[in-house]
Amino acid sequence: MRMVSKILAGKLFDPNLRQLVPDQLITVCRATGVVLDVETFTSSAVPALLDDPDTIDLRHLTLSPGFVDAHVHFFLHSYTETSWVDQVTKESLAERTVRATIHAKRTLMAGYTSVRDLGTEGAEDADIGLRKCLSGPNPLIPGPRYFTANRAIVSTGSYGPKSSVRVNQEGVEGIVGAEAADGTAECIRVVRKQIGAGADCIKIYADYPARSRLTDVAPRLGTRSIRCFSYDELKVLIDTAHQYNVNIAAHAKTPSVIKDLLALGIDTLEHASEISTSPEVIRTLASPTCRTVLVPTVAAYYSTSQRTGDWSVWETVKKSFEAVLAAGLGNIAIACGGDTGVFSHGENALEMELMVRLGAPWEWVLRWGTLGGWECIGNRMTQDDLDGGDNAVPFGWIGRGWAADIVGLEGDLETDFAQTIRRVQFVMKRGRVYKLDGRETVF
Repeated sequence: MRMVSKILAGKLFDPNLRQLVPDQLITVCRATGVVLDVETFTSSAVPALLDDPDTIDLRHLTLSPGFVDAHVHFFLHSYTETSWVDQVTKESLAERTVRATIHAKRTLMAGYTSVRDLGTEGAEDADIGLRKCLSGPNPLIPGPRYFTANRAIVSTGSYGPKSSVRVNQEGVEGIVGAEAADGTAECIRVVRKQIGAGADCIKIYADYPARSRLTDVAPRLGTRSIRCFSYDELKVLIDTAHQYNVNIAAHAKTPSVIKDLLALGIDTLEHASEISTSPEVIRTLASPTCRTVLVPTVAAYYSTSQRTGDWSVWETVKKSFEAVLAAGLGNIAIACGGDTGVFSHGENALEMELMVRLGAPWEWVLRWGTLGGWECIGNRMTQDDLDGGDNAVPFGWIGRGWAADIVGLEGDLETDFAQTIRRVQFVMKRGRVYKLDGRETVF
C-alpha cells in the first residue's frame, strides 16, 4: 500500500513570509507523518494529479499549518459551567479525565494540532497518561500533539483550593491545585521530580493573589497578585529546568516579578497583564537579546469579563497588549495561548480573533498561532532531539521535514479573519486526515 498523499492547495499560508502562496502541492508521508516536499503546481499538471486516488483536492480552501494553543488546561472546562473550585474539589479524577478526552477531540477538530497543557489543576499526573493515549500513528483517542507541564509549582499557601475551616491546611481533602515548594533545595527537588515524572516543560506561579482570604475584609489586598518566590528560588527553578534542557513557563502579571524572570532567562511568560505600566519591561522584551516568548492569554480575560460583567481588568489587558504592539511587530516573540479551559475547548480561536480585534495584523496573528507556537514550545530542542517522535518533530510550518499538521479553512483570511479561522473544513495531524469536507473521519 502506498503511504504517500498529495494535497493540492489553492492558497497556502507561509508563516515565515506571512503571506498566502498560491498553487502549492504538498507531498506527505503517512507512515512518518512528515512533509516530504512542497512545490508549485501548474494547471496542466492537475488532471494527472486528480487521477491519483491518493491526491486530496483542497484548491477551494486556504491551507495553513495546524494551529497551536500554547496555554490550555484539558482537565478544566468553562467556568460558566462550573467554578474552578467545584471542578477541582467535586469532580472525580475519572470524570475529569473523561472530560479531557472530549476536550482533546474538540480542540483537534477546531484545527489545533498541537497544544501545551500548563498544569492539571488538581488532576494529579493524569496528563502523562493522556499524552500516551493521544500519541503515535494510531492513537487511542483523537487529539492534538500534547505537551504537558504535569503539576504547576507554587509556594506554600499561595494557591487553591483553600479550606474555609482548616485555614492552615494546604488544599481540600488532600486535593491541591499545584505542587508547593519552598526554599532553594525544595525548588530544585520538585523540578527534578516533575521532569522525572515525564513533564515536557515546567510551569511556575511567579506571582498570585496569595492573600485571598483577606478578600472579604480588604478586597484590594485579597485580589492583588504578589510575589510567590524569592529571587534565589526563581533562579534555581529556572536554572534546574535549563540544566535538563527543559522549557519553563511562568504565570506572571506584575512588572517587578517579570523583570526578575526576564533577567533569569525564563522561556515563556504567561499573561503579563500589567506590563503597560512598565516601559522598562516592554523594552527588555523587545530587545534583540531577549529569548522569552510572551503568551498574552487575552481570551481568558475577555471571557472572564463576559462572565462577571466586570470589564476593568480587560481594560488593563488591552493596554498591555497594545503596548506590546507599539513596541514593533516582530520585536517581541509572541505565541497564541488562550488559557483555554477558562472558556470552552474548541473555542481556542478566540485568542487569535481578539488579537486581530485589538489591532494586530492578521498575518502576524496567524504566524503567532502556528510557527510562533513551535518557537514557544520547542525552543530548547536541538537538531539531535528531533527524532520524529510525536513531541520531537518541528511543527507550525509546512515544509520538508516538518510535521504534516495541516488545516483547511473556508473563507477569506484577508477580509474576514475571525470567521474564516473558525470554518475548519480539513484537519490533518501527523499525516492522518481527521476532518474532510467539514466532517469528522474519526469517531
